[in-house]
Amino acid sequence: MLPEDRLIQILQRFEFLEAQLNAGAAPERIAAISREYAELKPVVAQIDRWRASTAGLEEARAMLSDPEMRELAQDELRRLEAELPALEQDLRIALLPRDAADARPAILEIRPGTGGDEAALFAGDLLEMYRRHAEGQGWQFQMLELTRSELGGVKEAIARIEGEGVFARLKYESGVHRVQRVPTTESGGRIHTSAATVAVLPEAAEDVDIDIPAADIRIDTMRASGAGGQHVNTTDSAVRITHLPTGIVVTSSEKSQHQNRANAMAVLRARLYDMQRAAADAERAADRRAQVGSGDRSERIRTYNFPQGRMTDHRINLTLYALDRIIAGDLTETIDALTAHDQAARLAQAE
Repeated sequence: MLPEDRLIQILQRFEFLEAQLNAGAAPERIAAISREYAELKPVVAQIDRWRASTAGLEEARAMLSDPEMRELAQDELRRLEAELPALEQDLRIALLPRDAADARPAILEIRPGTGGDEAALFAGDLLEMYRRHAEGQGWQFQMLELTRSELGGVKEAIARIEGEGVFARLKYESGVHRVQRVPTTESGGRIHTSAATVAVLPEAAEDVDIDIPAADIRIDTMRASGAGGQHVNTTDSAVRITHLPTGIVVTSSEKSQHQNRANAMAVLRARLYDMQRAAADAERAADRRAQVGSGDRSERIRTYNFPQGRMTDHRINLTLYALDRIIAGDLTETIDALTAHDQAARLAQAE
């Protein structure tokens, strides 16, 4: 049975928020009210659909006693009984606790793993895959840091992605991505295996989620240089921020020193926020999975096999023979499958 008391509470809260918006809430509260209202709106719509279906079911059963309406009632009963389980399942999913970070922009970090030059080239392919996926979703994709290898691959890439449901959709991408293919530098046609690491972090709200005292950081300015760098500046505009308590080091080497400081601080806050979230998850239950898979970024989560044209996600045993489409940025089917798997696991835990 669905928790009727909770459904009533949600509907009452939604009506209260709607009244606040219509009455003209105080400016300092309008953003928070609007955000909560937007989060509850699809849940309320799902409640309305389920209630309309259950009410229709009761009406159809009552009509069975009328000889003139019996045939019509039987047709309606069959239709409603067929659709009600799916509506109830959708409502149960809508009622699952939301990850507070789901609506946040995401910080995407990509680095080559084992495999030398081929790993760096693959890291570059992953960067373009996520860039194209973001464009296809209508999200904003902003490079914060990009260091190229001598062959045009990626030594390090950090990007900020903003849009509706960005972190909710991309959070399953964190982990080790493995590629099996014949490198362009391979003259003998042998298949090589290499890897790249992907981390997707929710962006922390400035001065809200993570407070970073000035005494906890050291900021160094330096001249961007070296083979493969995105920019080789003639002024000391690059910024390196060291978080002294954790030893985390973040660099940004765009053209504006002011922007570099802002970019580096945003990445540092995201990393500290991610550490805070991971610690809280571990404290709640050491063996509970907060996301699909263990969340350990050393875990191999996916293999891209070019000779066979397939992508396999090892966490859910999903294999798709559509590698060209996936590398071109079409991740929707994969992310949908990971989301459904996560929802099913959380529903099982809730029962």
